[in-house]
Amino acid sequence: MQEDSEKVVVGITMGDVNGIGPELLLKVFSDARMLNLLTPVIFGSGKALYYYKNLLKFENFTYQNIQQPHQIQPGRINFVECSPNFERVEVGIASPKAGYAAFQALERALLFLKEGKLDALVTLPVNKAVIQNEKFRFPGHTEYLAEKAGVKDSLMLMIHENLRIGVVTGHIPLRQVAQTLSFEKVYQKIKIFRETLLVDFGIEKPKIAVLALNPHAGDNGLLGFEEKDFIQPAINKAYEEGIFTLGPYPADSFFTTPYYQKFDGILAMYHDQGLIPFKTITLGLGVNFTAGLPFVRTSPDHGTAYDIAGTNSADETSFRHAIFSAIDIFRTRKMNQRLYANAMQPIGISELISSEDSILNEEENST
Repeated sequence: MQEDSEKVVVGITMGDVNGIGPELLLKVFSDARMLNLLTPVIFGSGKALYYYKNLLKFENFTYQNIQQPHQIQPGRINFVECSPNFERVEVGIASPKAGYAAFQALERALLFLKEGKLDALVTLPVNKAVIQNEKFRFPGHTEYLAEKAGVKDSLMLMIHENLRIGVVTGHIPLRQVAQTLSFEKVYQKIKIFRETLLVDFGIEKPKIAVLALNPHAGDNGLLGFEEKDFIQPAINKAYEEGIFTLGPYPADSFFTTPYYQKFDGILAMYHDQGLIPFKTITLGLGVNFTAGLPFVRTSPDHGTAYDIAGTNSADETSFRHAIFSAIDIFRTRKMNQRLYANAMQPIGISELISSEDSILNEEENST
């Protein structure tokens, strides 16, 4: 870990080199002011970076080539060559070779993390289909990083200002959602959510809303049994342990009033249930954060965008926010780790009831 007075060292994986990742890197780090905020270490293909630098005419973009963690220099853009045998860029094409280069960058970044030389990791978009190989059999970054970090569970969390939406089930087909959900899974995600709100965001008494799976929250079993069988019991158990958790709320109406803004975190049951309202509200400015890992990892909230790759039209805003979020979360976590060493310590039941009364009264006053 770096001293508070020093710049945060952020590792950045280039992602799919046939997508917009290299362009985003060039746009963000052509602004020299970024080096006042962090020490970047970029992992990827030097050939790809050189190609886009010339194609998009970023002549003033300069960097230092390094190979080992001890060579990282503050005040410079540090670049680690991860794919020396990469042949050529095919702009806008889903290519297994580009997918493997993205994997190599991710693998190398994890080695730097393992040696404690990175404070945070920001991953640029990959194509989940072409990145698959013998060492990567995962639906996305989140699951791969969780296994490599040795954690049993993590939480995909979309963040933007005071809006934080997590999902119980991540990158799985919709038809598998109901059979994947369980009491234990919902309960564990609630616990991870509360801990990250405490430690990573510095929210002393976080309030979490849980969405229902079925229309009308199941209508007492008429439209589905998942709410009665395990979502509500999971909420009840968390509540009894001092975790301020309410729900399950019908997902179709939850975001239609300002009531959702009264919560510090919102837990959706599946990917699109959480990400559709999130992306609609944040207009592409959100960040993907993986809660529950021993290191800080963020990414932009978009994909490879093959259709606009190489056109110099990619919007770097979400990527820049991902970097800023990684820095902020790292510093907040470092400050709070000792304070919340036992993050799941229950608060007093009278305090909990008082907090619940307050939020319910606010709801009544707003209607």
